[in-house]
Amino acid sequence: MSGAALGLEIVFVFFLALFLLHRYGDFKKQHRLVIIATLLAWYLCFLIVFILPLDVSTTIYNRCKLAVNSSPAESNGSYVTLAPSKQKCFKPWSYIPNGIMPIFWRVVYWTSQFLTWILLPFMQSYARSGGFSITGKIKTALIENAIYYGTYLLIFGAFLIYVAVNPNFNLQWSQLQTIGIAAANTWGLFLLVLLLGYGLVEIPRSHWNGAKRGYLLMKTYFKAAKLMTEKADAEENLEDIMEEVRKVSESIKYNHPLRKCVDTILKKCPTEYQERMGRNMDDYEDFDERQNSYPSEKSLVKLHKQVIYSVQRHRRTQVQWQILLEQAFYLEDVAKNETSATRQFVHTFHSQEPENKIIQYFYTPTVEWYWECLLRPWFYRVLAVVLATFSVIVVWSECTFFSTEPVLSLFAVFIQLAEKTYNYIYIEMACFLTIFFLSICVYSTVFRIRVFNYYYLASHHQTDAYSLLFSGMLFCRLTPPLCLNFLGLTHMDATISHKNTQPTAYTSIMGSMRVLSFIADGFYIYYPMLVVILCIATYFSLGTRCLNLLGFQQFMGDSEMTSDLIDEGKELIRREKRKRQRQEEGENRRREWKERYGNRDDSTRNRAVHTDQKESSFTETNANRPLSKYTRSNGRTERDRIELLQDAEPLDFNAESVNDDPLESDSGR
Repeated sequence: MSGAALGLEIVFVFFLALFLLHRYGDFKKQHRLVIIATLLAWYLCFLIVFILPLDVSTTIYNRCKLAVNSSPAESNGSYVTLAPSKQKCFKPWSYIPNGIMPIFWRVVYWTSQFLTWILLPFMQSYARSGGFSITGKIKTALIENAIYYGTYLLIFGAFLIYVAVNPNFNLQWSQLQTIGIAAANTWGLFLLVLLLGYGLVEIPRSHWNGAKRGYLLMKTYFKAAKLMTEKADAEENLEDIMEEVRKVSESIKYNHPLRKCVDTILKKCPTEYQERMGRNMDDYEDFDERQNSYPSEKSLVKLHKQVIYSVQRHRRTQVQWQILLEQAFYLEDVAKNETSATRQFVHTFHSQEPENKIIQYFYTPTVEWYWECLLRPWFYRVLAVVLATFSVIVVWSECTFFSTEPVLSLFAVFIQLAEKTYNYIYIEMACFLTIFFLSICVYSTVFRIRVFNYYYLASHHQTDAYSLLFSGMLFCRLTPPLCLNFLGLTHMDATISHKNTQPTAYTSIMGSMRVLSFIADGFYIYYPMLVVILCIATYFSLGTRCLNLLGFQQFMGDSEMTSDLIDEGKELIRREKRKRQRQEEGENRRREWKERYGNRDDSTRNRAVHTDQKESSFTETNANRPLSKYTRSNGRTERDRIELLQDAEPLDFNAESVNDDPLESDSGR
């Protein structure tokens, strides 16, 4: 079992990272190198979080063995017995042999650092480049990253000069390595505290507000109003870009040297625009070299970049709008079913996607009603209380983890109590829950934040390559300081505990931070205390209020602008719901008409043809018959015509389809 736990976690974390990447990325349309680089970055960061508890339990066992070896003892099988106290050091079930963890951490850490500081920034610029060749994209990426890399070299040079000037230090390779690690961890810790302070408050509060009746529905209306504005802006931007592409496509003919670049741009356009531009092509006309109105290759590169961005944004807003509509319709159904006497959940619209038969068998309308209308609010309240308790413990421990006598950090108290009894299962579970909660607070903030339209992680495969790579960079920079902060909270870091004990394998690869004493004894200890100020600011929504004052509308219950956007979103959802109802009613009428009269179409046509032939022959042979004969025949033909008209498909007319609202006419356009 020594390596089984490590192997199982390695496999499990890989599929976890693959599942999350599949949810946000698009494996079919995005470049394979982007998918592989992002998957590797996410995988390494998640792997550090899951493997670190095993490192802690292994370190505690190794400390026990060292204590036994330094005192009279006798060996007995898989454990060592102390002579004075007859205490046993059991080997943990997840024990990892010596020598494996240092190599494992060294490979994982330096690979993640190579990704975040060198490879991923280069791939970001490469992915956003509008070049038409690999060489052009590489050149653009190198130019854009020249300032980026120069800034990091400047920071590293400042640390290097500080150590060189200080006469107490002799520059060695290990010390240079420690300086580089300290510089990277300092930057990561600075960002970590900001994200952690937001997540510690926002995650419990979001679950508590989710239990309130009508809160999620009001917030969905608010999102609908904002998303409609963004959707209209994306459509307008795409129309403008496509107009520029059309002009370029008409000016550059088939035998122009830059025609290949134009064809590359046209392939990135939506299908309807490609067909529209293809019909207006006059490729038989040659270009005139004497004309100077042709765009340059540099302008085509810029246009190519704009096309990629506008098409991605337009597709993302369309998908998000449909998802938001489904969410709004479902929340409205929940509000209606809360007062249902039958206690069965009734949907206004049927799901467009086929449901799983197993889920449909167990998740019946009755079960769905009890969960959505009765149990789910209470579950969210209990979960919010548990998360708030964890947040309070984290804030308290962040402010007191530097105190070793007495030990004030609650996480350190829990680990030390379990260490005395060598309860490795409890140690690993406590460590896992602690670092998992810290990771959720930090990583969820990374998934929530949005920097205009440059960085935005959108689910349902709508995240662009730039945002995926940027998230990989953030994860690789935040995870090492997050783990060091966790080891400090539990006093497993010798720099914090001030004890001459065996360090964890993860701490050993970081080197001794005593090379930079002002960071080890100052920044790493006192800067995390700022999480208290950030939690208070998040609780009172100071950041949200500032953004609202700057013109970025945020959801605030006491804001007049929020109320207006909620009313606007409610009206938009009502229109879309009415439109969906009309479509379903029309489809139902057509289906019922076909089921009722569909089998009579062929027989009616045959009867009509036979009647015409019979009447024509009857007219030729009996021209002198009385007029009443013709009258009867004409009456029969009239009845056949009426029957044919009855078999025709009815018009889908509804009084509500007549719309005088200019907004709805625009959306229809």
